[in-house]
Amino acid sequence: MAAPRPPPARLSGVMVPAPIQDLEALRALTALFKEQRNRETAPRTIFQRVLDILKKSSHAVELACRDPSQVENLASSLQLITECFRCLRNACIECSVNQNSIRNLDTIGVAVDLILLFRELRVEQESLLTAFRCGLQFLGNIASRNEDSQSIVWVHAFPELFLSCLNHPDKKIVAYSSMILFTSLNHERMKELEENLNIAIDVIDAYQKHPESEWPFLIITDLFLKSPELVQAMFPKLNNQERVTLLDLMIAKITSDEPLTKDDIPVFLRHAELIASTFVDQCKTVLKLASEEPPDDEKGRISARLLLDVLCEMTANTELLGYLQVFPGLLERVIDLLRVIHVAGKETTNIFSNCGCVRAEGDISNVADGFKSHLIRLIGNLCYKNKDNQDKVNELDGIPLILDNCNISDSNPLGDICHPKPYRRQQPKPRFDCKDGGTGAGRCIPT
Repeated sequence: MAAPRPPPARLSGVMVPAPIQDLEALRALTALFKEQRNRETAPRTIFQRVLDILKKSSHAVELACRDPSQVENLASSLQLITECFRCLRNACIECSVNQNSIRNLDTIGVAVDLILLFRELRVEQESLLTAFRCGLQFLGNIASRNEDSQSIVWVHAFPELFLSCLNHPDKKIVAYSSMILFTSLNHERMKELEENLNIAIDVIDAYQKHPESEWPFLIITDLFLKSPELVQAMFPKLNNQERVTLLDLMIAKITSDEPLTKDDIPVFLRHAELIASTFVDQCKTVLKLASEEPPDDEKGRISARLLLDVLCEMTANTELLGYLQVFPGLLERVIDLLRVIHVAGKETTNIFSNCGCVRAEGDISNVADGFKSHLIRLIGNLCYKNKDNQDKVNELDGIPLILDNCNISDSNPLGDICHPKPYRRQQPKPRFDCKDGGTGAGRCIPT
């Protein structure tokens, strides 16, 4: 396996075009490393030579960052950089020996610095995007199933690389940087993420923009939702659209065909506390709907309804129900809110004015009916096999209120106050096409 020759020196600040032999040698190595046996027998000196080419070729990128007029001279250097990253990427696939050899040469630091320079250039050359993507693929592969490499990637990449890449307009760059984040995160690093919430919020935004990409989805569902401390710190800083995204994924997790595990239950009890307290403290937002001029914030309305939706799904889970049944002020606030909405719909012209009786079955698309339906279902679930709550509803004159808002012929939740099982509505599950590769930590980018 012949090692590639280094490129010629830089003359007067201008990169001399790379000899075709160097590019061909790198491409030959890239092809050879598609085979496992070639990866396992590669001498370390090969990687030192590739790193030398990478370092020398990066000088042109540094020059272009200082002097934008030099961007047009990047073509040959970008070719070499791209092929270096492809070569190193392939060498790391399912080969810890190569991962360790390449890491010990400090190649990770060089790669991260170069990727940050790419972001600084802010030009839309396809050759630059290709080099950018290949650099991220290399970082993902060297960190795959290798804790030592994950630690070094984290040291060099956090937080700047993620802040630079997660909001990039190129969806592949977003996907690959998300893969690196997913692969590198562990319990201790999640604590660091709590101090850099912009990265966590960028992940949610990335899922919003690219729902077909699995990596942001996996970060949120497999990591964020398992960290109540992170969710609690992040939730107040989310805008309404971001809250909608997070709450939707929380609902999907609760209603998944796979039940919550024993480890999930304590975590989701913490989530239940956050959602319930947010609802109790901030449900005045819903009352804005009772004004004669309804608010223009459609996302705000949806976010408020989703808080109710999450509470309905949580109270339909027997492991979470007991905690929410005794949550201070929750049942009282739900009844009060239903009463205010009911009265507002009768007395003034607003979004609740044309709201009729809530039907137990069917899709409720009307905003007002949706709020009423969720409130009534939540009351029913909170009263499930709980005499104290059943008595409390009666004391607060909740039964006539519910009757006024339900079609008596329907299987309405009035019976839930006496002898029900918790109500769960059918929730469509999010779907995505795994266009960026297979699921799970430790997977390598294919050759």
